[in-house]
Amino acid sequence: MSESTQLSKEAATTADKQPTCESSSATHKNEERKAADKKTVEQKVAVVDFGAQYGQLIARRVRDLNVYSEIVPCDITADEMQELSPSAIILSGGPASVYADDAPTLDPAIFELGIPVLGFCYGQQIMAVTLGGSVGHTEKGEYGPAPLTLSEEAGASSPLFAHTPAQQTVWMSHRDAVSEVPDGFVVTASTDVCPVAAMECASKKLFATQFHPEVRHTPHGNELLKNFLFEICELEPTWTMDGIIEDAVAAIREQVGDARVILGLSGGVDSSVVAALCARAIGKQLTCVFVNHGLLRKGEPEEVEAVFTQQFDVDFVHVHAEDRYAALLADVTDPEQKRAIIGSQFWKEFFAVAEELAEDGRPVKYLAQGTIYPDIIESGARKTGGKASTIKSHHNLIPFPDGVSFDLIEPLDHFFKDEVRALGSALGLPDYIVNRQPFPGPGLAIRIIGTVTRDKLEILKNADAIVREELDAYNAEIAAQSGVSNGEVVRTCAGGPEIERSVWQYFAVLPDIKSVGVMGDERTYGYPIILRAVESSDAMTADWAKLPYEVLARISGRIVAEVPGVNRIAYDITSKPPATIEWE
Repeated sequence: MSESTQLSKEAATTADKQPTCESSSATHKNEERKAADKKTVEQKVAVVDFGAQYGQLIARRVRDLNVYSEIVPCDITADEMQELSPSAIILSGGPASVYADDAPTLDPAIFELGIPVLGFCYGQQIMAVTLGGSVGHTEKGEYGPAPLTLSEEAGASSPLFAHTPAQQTVWMSHRDAVSEVPDGFVVTASTDVCPVAAMECASKKLFATQFHPEVRHTPHGNELLKNFLFEICELEPTWTMDGIIEDAVAAIREQVGDARVILGLSGGVDSSVVAALCARAIGKQLTCVFVNHGLLRKGEPEEVEAVFTQQFDVDFVHVHAEDRYAALLADVTDPEQKRAIIGSQFWKEFFAVAEELAEDGRPVKYLAQGTIYPDIIESGARKTGGKASTIKSHHNLIPFPDGVSFDLIEPLDHFFKDEVRALGSALGLPDYIVNRQPFPGPGLAIRIIGTVTRDKLEILKNADAIVREELDAYNAEIAAQSGVSNGEVVRTCAGGPEIERSVWQYFAVLPDIKSVGVMGDERTYGYPIILRAVESSDAMTADWAKLPYEVLARISGRIVAEVPGVNRIAYDITSKPPATIEWE
């Protein structure tokens, strides 16, 4: 929580005009909501985003407990919230002060809907000032782990803190804090710095904490979420992968009917999962168009074709466009120009197939895309509390030819990336597709610095295959020793880092230079290969991987010995920032 100005008396007195926890219509509306919930299978938690990184994390924690959640902007109205019909509401944290001029607010009528509400950090503060309490600026901030004590009576009997100890550690990040709770609320926990570390009006199912239960640094945070979802809101953990697939298949069938669907299949995780999901739903009504531009990694075109011709019952079209792309990219050195050419030619190839289908008496009505939930969240103003209406569909970016238009199907638009991977595994996609590393859309064209030629592509494909083979094996060894897929182990010998960690992404880069070398008794003049290997969790930041020397030596020795035209290996030890993970 960022520092704010002292709470003014004028601001404090405005809270007297706000609704309180004692609202008369809440009980009746709560009963109506419960009755309505019994008539519907879907359970939903609305996570109100107040403009920080917390919204997505909270949504993920709820989903981890097998309850479906959606992120909504903080300027959502009570009528919009009622139309959404969530079973519960969680108010996220945020960086602002509740009394800043541009501070996000919340429609007070949302607290009158009778829906259980849980607020974290800024969410507690906005609940307090909206319902008649006060927030002040503390003399001392509270950041990081803090010892929390439950109050003897209210805390001990709080349904939110059930099955948790009276003394526990929580994660704090604030300067402002609630100084006076609204009427009807009781203080359930405190810290040395924060007298109101948690508060509740249990009769109205309104709960809040100043700390962050959603982060792993709050050891009992998951228990609090369980208490809220399953004890207070009486939800069921029914959002499972089997149910997700069943619902998605039913939705696709209902939308599509007997119409045809076309999908641009890249071989990446998202488009492959969409293909597998649509294949289960509509089978041969789906045409997967795989445009092979010749810029994929070694063996990938063959892998994609094998999966979607042998494992899934779809209409698979393999467009061999390697020669056309090679001609278009000849003498092109600018990376942005490469991207533009590759993207533009893809749509030309794709729509040519669509036209052929129409001429063959199989016109396409729908276009399936692999848009995922973070794309939706981050494509508009939701991060800062913008209206959902400002979120633009990726459909708007497709360069449709004159007279051509498809309706859009985005079956993954409510899933996070790791959920998409889990969905792919459940649908039977092989591990090498489900856990495929991030790969740029323009492919190897932007891992070749300068012009792209067939000879350079052959060199890079072979070198990159060795890098992936060796570091796949290294990651597998770390996983076997640590017991987890993204683990770490203590190194017991010299020649590398003290702690060995699995590598998140790794690949080879071919620069536009040559260097002198000696092989046998002959002088060589060949290309260097740059090895890029990084540790990261989200690609927003990354650190270069501290690989053991013997692993680096093995990669170097193999590439020089097995890839003609290469005589030198360099290792990129630059973090992001200042560098990017990719070179172009």
